[in-house]
Amino acid sequence: MRAVVKLGGALFRREPNVTALKAMGEVLSGFVEEGNQLVVVAGGGENARTYIGVARKLGAEESTCDLLGIQITRANAELLRLAMGSIASSKIPTTLSDLPHCVGSGKAVVMGGLQPGQSTNAVAVLAAEITRAEILVNGTDVDGVYTDDPKKNPKAKLIRSVNVDKLLSWAMGGEVFAGRYELLDPLAIKIMQRAKIPTRFVSLADPGNILGALQGKDIGTRVVYS
Repeated sequence: MRAVVKLGGALFRREPNVTALKAMGEVLSGFVEEGNQLVVVAGGGENARTYIGVARKLGAEESTCDLLGIQITRANAELLRLAMGSIASSKIPTTLSDLPHCVGSGKAVVMGGLQPGQSTNAVAVLAAEITRAEILVNGTDVDGVYTDDPKKNPKAKLIRSVNVDKLLSWAMGGEVFAGRYELLDPLAIKIMQRAKIPTRFVSLADPGNILGALQGKDIGTRVVYS
């Protein structure tokens, strides 16, 4: 199987949790050892938001803030690469054109952001498109896509399947700034629309959710296309 996994910033705390990183690394390594092709995209997390916030106060424009965030995502990718051990490629791609040359070696490819104005969600979808992935699993700090922000609204309900057009309409209603792409952003969803990549959003709190989604289990939220 060819797969892409996006790991949200919740995995990469201000004080990195070694146990959590090792647990995720072991699950992903096991998936690759079974003969599957895997690309993993690391998000920025709290450290990226902190640095971006400071840069903004110092007068940085949004593109500079984005570049700073990208550096943090690549540092997170390095931590994850170490957590996965020898099954992960030593090279972290910094351009999309690098990726096809890195996959297919029998090793997982771990990467972060690529360019300003592009979230790591968009990077994950582009990675899935260019590697012809059969599934994209997006690990977040919630169980999937909800009718509202479950952290703010206790009545918010988990949506088990959602049309990509509905996702785009929701995403278009918000502003996009460096470090604040929320669960989804318009660019990522538009790429999903054109590539029609089978996608699931699941909680990354338990690495087993990531593996279950890769194995085709009905976990979290499935994106459907019509």
